[in-house]
Amino acid sequence: MQIRSVIPPRSRYLERGAAELSREAERRLAWFDYYQAHGRKAALTCRYFGISRQTFYRWKRRYDPQNLRTLEAGSHRPHRRRPPTWTAAQAERVRRLREQYPRWGKDKLAVLLRREGGRVSVSMVGRILASLRRRGVLSAPMLFRVKRRRGTAGRPWALRKPSDYAVEQPGDLVQLDTMDLRPAPGVVLKQFTARDVISRWDVIEVHGRATSTAAALFLDTLLRRLPFPLRALQVDGGSEFAAVFEQACRQRGVRLFVLPPRSPKLNGRVERANRTHTEEFYEITPCSLPISQLNQELLDWERTYNTIRPHQALAYLTPQEFLAQSLPQRKDLTCH
Repeated sequence: MQIRSVIPPRSRYLERGAAELSREAERRLAWFDYYQAHGRKAALTCRYFGISRQTFYRWKRRYDPQNLRTLEAGSHRPHRRRPPTWTAAQAERVRRLREQYPRWGKDKLAVLLRREGGRVSVSMVGRILASLRRRGVLSAPMLFRVKRRRGTAGRPWALRKPSDYAVEQPGDLVQLDTMDLRPAPGVVLKQFTARDVISRWDVIEVHGRATSTAAALFLDTLLRRLPFPLRALQVDGGSEFAAVFEQACRQRGVRLFVLPPRSPKLNGRVERANRTHTEEFYEITPCSLPISQLNQELLDWERTYNTIRPHQALAYLTPQEFLAQSLPQRKDLTCH
């Protein structure tokens, strides 16, 4: 069957200004203009326009030459819609959880509801969220823009992690990176972020500057907050991870792997961690000053991240739950 591109002829009814039609309705009107002009032959009309007879006769039954609106497609909405199957209490609980964790989607919220004993599916949580948005009940969080520092060129002494180094247990490799924070005009702070590549356990802390001394202080924080031994760190070629910091790693028996230049993808886990903390904390929480107060708020968020937030990469377990399963002999897996 040959399908032709046809420009619909101007109908006599449109010439009288009977109606303003959509493009689809004008195309259907062209069928019947052609049908009338060629001896009312349906087969010829269908071949010319490349449509089925079933389609032609369906619209022919609807067509009223005195009311060209009959050629417009009607609504496909069902006459009866299934009523919501959730309760008002479930909708209210979803709303409160979403406002408490505004960047968490239906998957994570469903995990939290199941922890509370609620029998709700992921798809139902999604429908509840959609209903709340349509009703205007769910308000979008105020976003605070925080710019990230792009990586600088690495140092010539930067070395790749040995290819024979095995990463099998939590603590075998923790990726470390820094991120720029601009909580106020003219104020630039540095966040140190560490992520264990196995358990996704994160430790975060803000300092006024990204110096090797500040990095060494963060190393002490990291060793104190990790619920497992730290064996090796992986960092980029930033100067903050040299000098005092490198000496501190050596004194504490922590292996230090430095990435080669222009290879941020090798530190992809902690890069993703920076994005998560930006979207789920900084963009919805105003940064407090001084730094001591901000670090206290970050410590609360760190506990939420490690012990409450479900992680898709961990089959929707928290890092704490993952560690409890992988290290059953450890009973003290808590954030300090």
